[in-house]
Amino acid sequence: MRTALTIAGSDSSGGAGIQADLKTFAAHGVYGMSVITAVTAQNTVKVVGIQEIRDEIVRDQILCLFEDVEIHAVKIGMVSSVSLIKTIAHALRKASLPPVVLDPVMISKSGYRLLKEDAQDALIEYLFPLSEVVTPNLHEAQALVGESLTDIAAMKSAAKRINTFGAKTVVIKGGHLGGGGATDVFFDGTEFFELKGKRIATKNTHGTGCTFSSAIAANLALGKPIIDAVYIAKAYVTGAIEHALPIGKGCGPTHHFFDLYTKAGVDNGR
Repeated sequence: MRTALTIAGSDSSGGAGIQADLKTFAAHGVYGMSVITAVTAQNTVKVVGIQEIRDEIVRDQILCLFEDVEIHAVKIGMVSSVSLIKTIAHALRKASLPPVVLDPVMISKSGYRLLKEDAQDALIEYLFPLSEVVTPNLHEAQALVGESLTDIAAMKSAAKRINTFGAKTVVIKGGHLGGGGATDVFFDGTEFFELKGKRIATKNTHGTGCTFSSAIAANLALGKPIIDAVYIAKAYVTGAIEHALPIGKGCGPTHHFFDLYTKAGVDNGR
């Protein structure tokens, strides 16, 4: 059985964070495990508050899993403070590390800061060098390079610069760029690829970034080459958005099991 570990925050609404990651792993036939870094109080409209888990508990969650289970991929999501980032990095360095996918979660859709302002440099210093791939969205990429990104050429330039921070591969998600499509930029230090997708008219996109990065991790756990893992994840998250669930009063979640529901003859849980 192939396995994957997510190190991230919990989302009480079930659409993002640990909950989205575990659903995504399961949808790919990968056994999922979790290290919870924080508990959030949130719904489809807003984030109300965050309670970080103590550093030593996060450390012990990581170390006890690696002592016992062969882990084939790691996904890192919301890690909000400098001390938490250092704790995770130090713990992972003690392990025989599989491919790591880092989703640099910074700000929620409702504008709540999920990464403390003083923690961005620590994220780059400690976690980027451990990562096989980082997956910033357009706003996160802009924060990382300190420039506005308004087109594909600017995204490629930013990907090249972010690559120098230590991650082997950079995927900048272009969903916020606007226009009729949703093009992501892939850069592995040598080659660029443009991952083109269609833009889906829906407000129900809660958890798309978490879902995309955990889908990449799941496919890496299954032994896929990085470029294949990213293409498969792109197709998967597009399908999950197409079948997104109108739950709650705000941005509803993507449907992680849309394919399973379709095969079972269920009307996608609606």
